[in-house]
Order: sequence, then C-alpha cells, then structure tokens
Amino acid sequence: MSELQQEEGLAGSAADWPKALFYVALLFSIYQIVMAAFHPVSSQVLRAGHVGFLLMVVYLYFPAAGNGRPWQPLAWVLGLAGMGTAFYQWYFEADLIQRSGDLTTLDFAVGVLLIALVFEAARRVMGIALPIICATFLAYGLLGQYLPGDLAHRGYGIDQMVNQLAFGTEGLYGTPTYVSATYIFLFILFGAFLEQAGMIKLFTDFAMGLFGHKLGGPAKVSVVSSALMGTITGSGVANVVTTGQFTIPLMKRFGYKSAFAGGVEATSSMGSQMMPPVMGAVAFIMAETINVPFIEVAKAALIPALLYFGSVFWMVHLEAKRANLKGLPKEECPSAMAAVKQRWYLLIPLGVLVYLLFSGRTPLFSGMVGLALTAIVILGSAIILKVSSFGLRVAFWIALGVLCAGFFQLGIGVIFGVIAVLVAICWFIKGGRDTLVVCLHALVEGARHAVPVGIACALVGVIIGVVSLTGVASTFAGYILAVGEDNLFLSLLLTMATCLVLGMGIPTIPNYIITSSIAAPALLDLGVPLLVSHMFVFYFGILADLTPPVALACFAAAPIAKETGLKISMWAVRIAIAGFVVPFMAVYNPSLMMQGDSLWMTAYMVLKASFAIGLWGIATIGYLQRPLAWWERVLGFAAGATLIMAMPITDEIGFGIGFLLLAQHIVRARRAGPVLA
Repeated sequence: MSELQQEEGLAGSAADWPKALFYVALLFSIYQIVMAAFHPVSSQVLRAGHVGFLLMVVYLYFPAAGNGRPWQPLAWVLGLAGMGTAFYQWYFEADLIQRSGDLTTLDFAVGVLLIALVFEAARRVMGIALPIICATFLAYGLLGQYLPGDLAHRGYGIDQMVNQLAFGTEGLYGTPTYVSATYIFLFILFGAFLEQAGMIKLFTDFAMGLFGHKLGGPAKVSVVSSALMGTITGSGVANVVTTGQFTIPLMKRFGYKSAFAGGVEATSSMGSQMMPPVMGAVAFIMAETINVPFIEVAKAALIPALLYFGSVFWMVHLEAKRANLKGLPKEECPSAMAAVKQRWYLLIPLGVLVYLLFSGRTPLFSGMVGLALTAIVILGSAIILKVSSFGLRVAFWIALGVLCAGFFQLGIGVIFGVIAVLVAICWFIKGGRDTLVVCLHALVEGARHAVPVGIACALVGVIIGVVSLTGVASTFAGYILAVGEDNLFLSLLLTMATCLVLGMGIPTIPNYIITSSIAAPALLDLGVPLLVSHMFVFYFGILADLTPPVALACFAAAPIAKETGLKISMWAVRIAIAGFVVPFMAVYNPSLMMQGDSLWMTAYMVLKASFAIGLWGIATIGYLQRPLAWWERVLGFAAGATLIMAMPITDEIGFGIGFLLLAQHIVRARRAGPVLA
C-alpha cells in the first residue's frame, strides 16, 4: 500500500471501520495515555507494548496485497502474534535482563518472529522501499565479513543479530521507538483532537479572511493555512490531502495553472514539517538523539522555516502579478476575526503547548498537558457555549482553570477527574453525546495516524542496531571526510544527494534517522556544529518529497490538481528554492539557526538570506514590475548565488549587483508604462 494511501487513513472516517479494528485502535490510544500519565512499566515494556499495538492494527487492516480487507482469521493470528511478542517482553522482563546476550531457543524464536512481523508490517503500510534498505543493512550485519576492504567487519552470528535487534534498546526498541511511544503519539493525538474539533476550518477561514481577496489570494491562503496546519500535524503528505482538497481547486478556479497550484500546495505542506513546534515529530527524535533540550531544536528551526514560507509566499505573489490573477471578491471571503471569535477556545491548548515547550518543560509533560487541556476545552465548550449569559461563561472557564491548576499541586489525577466530570455532564445534556463521539473518534484517529510513523520508527531500528554493532558509520564518514578534506562544499553536496536519494522512497522520519546515523557524524568531523549538521540532513530529507522522480507530496497533489506528479514536482522545486539554499547558508554561518551569541549576526544573515531569496524569486518567475529580460534573470541568479557563498567580499558583490539590478529594472518599468493585462 502506498504512503499516500496510508496518509489518507485506514478507511476514511473512523466511524466506518470494522468494530474490532475500532476498539483495538481505541485501546492503543488509551494504553499510550495511561503510560504517559502514570509510567506504570519500564521503558523496555512500554516500547514493546507500543510495537505490539502497532502490529495488531496493521495486520487487522492492511492486506498483504491489493486494497481489500485482509483475510480475518490470518489477520488475527498475525496481530495477536505481534501482541504476543510484547507480552513476552513484559512477562519475562527480569529473565531477559539476566540472560542478556545468551538467548534461549524460545527467546530466539520470539526475536525472529518479531523482526519478520515488523518487516512485513512496514511493507504493507509504506511499500517495499524502506524494508529493502533495512534488509540490506541486515544482510550487511550477517555477511559483512566477506566484503573486501574497509567495509568488512569481524562477523556476527544470527543469534547475536537477533539479540541486538529484538531485545534491548539498540534495535527495534531503540530511541526512535521510544520517542514514537512517548512524545510523538501524544502530539499526534493532540493534533487529532484539534482536527476533530474544527481547527482545520479555523485555519483555512482565518487565512481566507486575511489573504483570500488579495492579489493571488487563493494561493496565499494555501501557503498560510499549510503553515498553520503544520503547527498541529507536521505531516506533509497528510497536509496535502486535507488542505489541498480546498486550496488546489480554488487556485485553479482563479487562473493558476494546474501544475503551479499543485506545486504551491505540495511545497507549503512539506514546509509544515519544518515549522515548530511539532515539525513532523522529527524534532523530538533529534532532541533525544543528540541529547539537547527540545527548545534548542525548535529555536534552530524557526528562522529557516519562516524564510521557507516567506519564499513560497513571494513566489506566489510574483506569479500572481505576472499572470494578473486577482483574489476572491471580499464579500465571498469569511472574516478572519469572526473565524477566531467562533473557535478561539481551540487556540488555548496550542498556546499553552507552545508556552510549555519554550519554557523548558519536557515534550512528554507539554504533550500530556496540551492533550488534557484540549479534551477539557472541547468538552467544556460543548457544555457552556449553550449558555447565553456572558458572565456565566466567564465564571465557568475561571472555575475550570482553577480546578486544572490543582494538577501542579496534586498531580495528573486531578486532570482525569475534571475530564470524567465533564464527560458525565456531556452524557446528560442535549448535543453532549455528539461531542463525546467526536472525542472517541479523535482517540481512534490518533492511533490511525500513529501507525505509519511508529512502524517506520521500529523498522529503522534495524539500521541503528547494525550501525552500532558494526561501526559502519565511521567508514562512511571516512569517505565523506576524504572528499571534504579540501572542500566542505563538496561534502555538503554529497550529503545532500544521499538524503535526496534515500528520501525518494521513504518518509521523512526514517530518512532523517538513517542519514543522521551515517552522514551527520561526517559533517560534525568537518567542523559543522552538531545541531546544524542534523538540521542539514533533516531539511534535505523533507525536500526529497518534492524532488523528481518520486516526489511523494507532488504525486499526492496530482489527482486533486488533475496534473502529472512530475510537472507538479518541477514547479515545487522552483517554488521551494529557499529550502535548498538556507541549509548551506546555515552550515557556513550557524547564526542563521541562532547558534551563536550575536543577535546582530543573526539579523544580518536573515537580511542577506531574504534578499538572496527575493532575487532568486524574480529570476525564477521572470517578473517584478514587468517581465524581466533574459540578462536580468541571469544577473538575479548571479547576485543571489554570490550572497549564498561564504567568501571574502562576495556579500558586497551580491548586494551591489542586486541593488543595481532592482534600480535599473524599476526605472525601466516606469519609463515603459503599465503592462497591459
């Protein structure tokens, strides 16, 4: 099954699912919430239970081939076998620790079963590409001693490999699975609750109200709504198939070419994975992997994300000017303020979540509080919005706030108590049961969205296990170091190419995990700061979904735009030019990612990057006040390129050429008079 299918969901609305699958997914979400709130088991058992539930959901829904439902007797056997491996880890936990590295026959059989089930589950969910890459690493671990030269290792038996991958925390139950089982699941659930409560409508209405009536309004709405959506979902392909259903037809209706409309939506949606705080969940894995506070990752991502969306917005504006594409009539656009007034309460959990994350709280704590607050706000609004008295409403929210504040003194039990009371009230009031159904579906949707992420995190544990066992990362790093000994730029190009090629068939999370395991250490050895080197591979992992020939996000937009994925991809690469440039600039001057003490240098880098992106925008679209001559486009590219280079006087040359180009173009445009539409 393709990634597009899995991102669109298991079977449309959760209400249409088979009952057994619905209840398994519901139990999965309840399990994760209890684990996050009360920590009743060890980390190893938590991870095993997470993988067990993932396998159960996958085998109950995803067929071995085709799009029908799997044959249920076999589906239950495989699903329960997956859950059985988790039960084994829990029941024999103490014994497994005592005999670590010395597996019994039963241990070995359970380990092999777990590895096989994870490989097959990943194939069913996201296709064959990632399992093939992981199988290659597995084969290297088993047979690498027969390879020539530096790639050869001392050799490992199959029992050692099973021990490494299926037991302990360096294989399938490694750091990515831990992050998936804690932070990622909570944030996915948080996004699912907000989506079910109408956050998508709030974002699109807000964007429509602000930009819908402006020049090129529909495309600007796409950029802004996707950026806002990224703050709660952080899944690029899912973003395409949700906001794209609305924005792409709207852009086409107002004169944008199909390929351009699809390119704008794909580029904006993939950019959502760069936008703090959620960042496609990679931010949490990155923070855990390199052992830095989450706030440092979010801080480093903020300016590049703003530059990326600023660049897309600028491209859209220029294309609208070039083609004279007007916005919607103002009376057809909803009011931005009215949209906020109607659903303002949904912004409270998002605001609290961002505040907690940026105040230094752990993602687990922030996610748990954000999720609980979202449930309270949804249930509370269902009760109090039916009351007409403004004073009563204010008193209700203040009382609820005071009750929730008891959490900091008395623990998480207070929050669960408040939610239980609100659920009981909703059960008895008119329309309250509909809200309870929304919450129930949000829990199930959360489990649904967690499946592709969780399975990818489990399977890439094979790569992490083999890399840590064999030390092959240092060999690969040695090759990049040999290339980059005299030229850092060549090493960056080689790393970029690795990320783009790997990203052609696999989602962003496994792409980041693979490249950060193998390529990022080489950049670190070349003097690139740790966080910047990880950000570099992360960004190009995202851009792989826009780059031909695979371009997953573009092919997701293709059926909506009614255009080929390849044509959409060609436009997407042009629109996303900032995404390809900013990581290089950050390597040469890390202050662009706020990795330095000088705010002046950060401000200067933002100014320089903005000017370079602006010049490349007019050169790419070929328009500013009027169409650019061919030599103006060449000068625009040249000026932008010199601003990117980190060499003596290139900045001065770039600014000089850029300002001269703009001045002469504006003078020429004024002399020529207005362009006829």
